[in-house]
Amino acid sequence: MSAIAGILCYDEETVSIEDSKKLMQALRRYPADDVQIWQNGPVFLGCHAQWITPESVHERLPYYDGLKRLAITADAIIDNREELFNRLQVDHDRRKGMTDSELILLAYLKWEREAPRYLIGDFAFVLWDEKKRLLFGARDLLGSRTLYYHRQERQFAFCTAVNPLFELTGVKKALNESWFAEFLAIPIILDSIEVNATVYRDIEQLPPAHWLTVEDGKLALGQYDSLEAPREQLRLKTNGEYEEAFRDVFQEAVTSKLRTFRQVGASLSGGLDSGAVVGFAANPLLKEGKTLHTYSYVPSPDFVDWTSRRMVADESPYIQAAVRHVGNITHNGLDFPGRNSFDEIDDLIGLLEAPYKFFENSFWIKGILEKAQQDGVGVLLTGARGNYSISWGPAMDYYAKLLRKLRWFHFYRELKHYGRRMNIGRSRLLPIIGKQAFPYATRSFYSRRPKNEIPNVIHPDLAARTNVFEKLRLHDVGLEGASFDEFEARDYQFGNLAASNHQGTSITKFSLHYSVWERDPTADPRVVRFCLSVPIEQYVQNGMDRSLVRRATESYLPDDVRLNQRVRGVQGADWIHRMIPMWRCFIEELRKLCRDPVASHYLNVDQIKTSLEKIGQTPKPEYAYDTDARLLMRALIAYRFLRQFQ
Repeated sequence: MSAIAGILCYDEETVSIEDSKKLMQALRRYPADDVQIWQNGPVFLGCHAQWITPESVHERLPYYDGLKRLAITADAIIDNREELFNRLQVDHDRRKGMTDSELILLAYLKWEREAPRYLIGDFAFVLWDEKKRLLFGARDLLGSRTLYYHRQERQFAFCTAVNPLFELTGVKKALNESWFAEFLAIPIILDSIEVNATVYRDIEQLPPAHWLTVEDGKLALGQYDSLEAPREQLRLKTNGEYEEAFRDVFQEAVTSKLRTFRQVGASLSGGLDSGAVVGFAANPLLKEGKTLHTYSYVPSPDFVDWTSRRMVADESPYIQAAVRHVGNITHNGLDFPGRNSFDEIDDLIGLLEAPYKFFENSFWIKGILEKAQQDGVGVLLTGARGNYSISWGPAMDYYAKLLRKLRWFHFYRELKHYGRRMNIGRSRLLPIIGKQAFPYATRSFYSRRPKNEIPNVIHPDLAARTNVFEKLRLHDVGLEGASFDEFEARDYQFGNLAASNHQGTSITKFSLHYSVWERDPTADPRVVRFCLSVPIEQYVQNGMDRSLVRRATESYLPDDVRLNQRVRGVQGADWIHRMIPMWRCFIEELRKLCRDPVASHYLNVDQIKTSLEKIGQTPKPEYAYDTDARLLMRALIAYRFLRQFQ
């Protein structure tokens, strides 16, 4: 894991020593095990390395191969090493100590621009092909590592982080109003639909699943691969064969992500995704003589759970059941006394180099990483994308599809089983499914809800001059108020590069700050492609949603977790409860915002005042998911960013 940087000067000019020094000095904010540079005339490459894998210890990065005349700097962990060794016919005596950056160079020598298609892992790398006078770089399929760049008339510069690029001569910090408008206008957690852009006007980013080349002063980008459902689905004979196939591919993904000479940790909730990751990780670690460190957030002791009976804010009973069942775990249940979303804002804006939206969970995400860092953890496993890969299986959406296709026998049989499992009568289920199946015929409330019913924090003038709502009109970003479709959401999760950009940004910035690499087996391309190939009947079966993972983890997870369909964990339900002691400060700063001409240039001050009036001086904890309360927090984060920017 590394922060990488570099400069390419056009017309064979030598890279400025002052610029290269400033670029590397700006990376000193991150901890490092080693710092190295390589320069040859018009090319400068740098690496601010954090050692994670055994092969990375004392690795020379940037690395230059004089025989092949190739230089590389890389922020990468490659997971399919054995497959690549075989494809590239690497001698067995060279395999054990070969670094991932050397492996990437070999892949480039064989496949050139197609090389990233053969790499599985988390990576961003840039290499200099001295023979071709070509700079080539790539970012992994799901964008787990970031790569930003800046173009000037006479040079091209890149870096893992944004701020170091502002140290270069001639690079000015300016707001990208188009990106910022999208950030403000999109009500869901997504930042922007612009996959190349950033919040800074002249700083661009390489999108996930893309390569770039710079040759003769010209930049070119191309997409090398994508994740989408195959034309032909996987057809196996029995449930048991699907379960075995799932276990094989998921175990391979989990095991490949345990490769570190440091400790291994995992974020653990009470659900199926993180539970499955932990269940498949504990035994391989036991064979290595390691214990899995798990970390779970629990609400503060004085929090009274206000959520519905089918939801639970404190998942401790399910977490403890998983810990006892799996074994070989050192568990940490953390309630982070005194911490809240308000106090973390400035630190997070600086860390992420941008405004953000995940404020409900921000303080405990940081807290878990801090604790993992203290425990010597190098790899922190997560199950962040599991809802759309391993534990996908939306019962109600599937039943709506059966109803639309008039598959009556299958529909009523499934509905009968589902009703029994959930203790819900068919008379209650049928109207709900009917509205999902035929939203226009039923004229549901959701299909008729106007756009302007969702309060928005963007100033109308900013929206008009950026034409933001027209740009967003064709994208499913929560503006239309249409009924939610899990099938479309799944395609969006893996097919839309903007969603990957959003997740990759926080993963990279957090990992660099804490020297802890978050790795998600549920987003491994091998796992995702397998899950996309499995027929829907394996995911919803006999009234059981998420059926495949529930069946496949029979010996890996306790039944309390594995078969739990009635209660869902909800995270972030206590963010307002934690902020109550700070509420007066929160309100006062929002009122200051409303008087600040900088804020009123970008933010909808009238709406902020209206939302302030609705929420009032003494908020209730159950306002945690209220649209006005959330709007106020997002407005404050945007305002703080603007102040830092100024």
